[in-house]
Amino acid sequence: MRERWVAALGRAVGAVGLGCVGMSAEYRPADIDDERSLLVLARALELGVTMFDTADVYGPFTNERLVGRGLRGRAGDVVISTKVGLVIDEATGRTRRSGDPAHIRASCDASLARLGVDVIDLYYLHRVDPAVPLEVSWDAMADLVLAGKVRALGLSEATVGQLAAAHAIHPVAAVQSELSMWTRGPLAAVTAWCQANGALFAAYAPLGRGYLTGTVRTAAFEPDDIRSGNPRFTAEAIARNQAILAVIDRVARRHGASLAQVSIAWVLAQGEHVVPIPGTKQIRYLEENCGAADLDLTPADLADLDAAPQAVGDRY
Repeated sequence: MRERWVAALGRAVGAVGLGCVGMSAEYRPADIDDERSLLVLARALELGVTMFDTADVYGPFTNERLVGRGLRGRAGDVVISTKVGLVIDEATGRTRRSGDPAHIRASCDASLARLGVDVIDLYYLHRVDPAVPLEVSWDAMADLVLAGKVRALGLSEATVGQLAAAHAIHPVAAVQSELSMWTRGPLAAVTAWCQANGALFAAYAPLGRGYLTGTVRTAAFEPDDIRSGNPRFTAEAIARNQAILAVIDRVARRHGASLAQVSIAWVLAQGEHVVPIPGTKQIRYLEENCGAADLDLTPADLADLDAAPQAVGDRY
């Protein structure tokens, strides 16, 4: 697989990474199969994937264990990123934010144990906690680097102002936000900030939570599927957003590629500092997604894709 140099990490990574949340939660939970997912992780390594993304809240906790099993013995060959800062309330099942330094320190130790590694390659603050000054949370995370428990730090879904404030204390090596043909908001400022500051932009949900593959035709999801309550997956939104798929399909036909490959290639075209991290539980989709690294979109292709309609429905 083609690679991309990440200055802040001091190494190259495969141009397409792997988001692992869906192996343990959120999407079609009834279809979760750890043994099959371990085969996907093994195949990803064979294909040249070197960036694997998880978080303590995924599962919760089970996804880190799964990723740790699948990548055991590969420390140094890959970049494992995990996150802290979101907590599922056991009583209500709702997710809340926690940027408390004590929580960050304890969570880091727990993640190290679940992953089975001595150091976390990339540790994200999953969301900024409005109840805790970002500087306080970021100081605690920087201490983890000084302690040798973490190599580099990142922020997820942060504003440019938050990135600048954190960067003044300790380098922001990576930013993770949603970026796809139907979520283009980060392009306005955040990806530019990353490029200017040598940071990786890890684009999650580059396939629009499956919609941009062209396989989502109905709003009938399992109740515990994250898409069941998402405004972009109502019957009306699914129908109206077909206009985006029509543009992607025209470009895909020119190249003999799939809609998924064009969608990922569009994300790759946003800059050499951008690495999409699509998720999947199936080897055939993994192989398809990785093939996007070799798809070179022309200026005419990009112009057509950039002119596609904006998505109907709020992101959350």
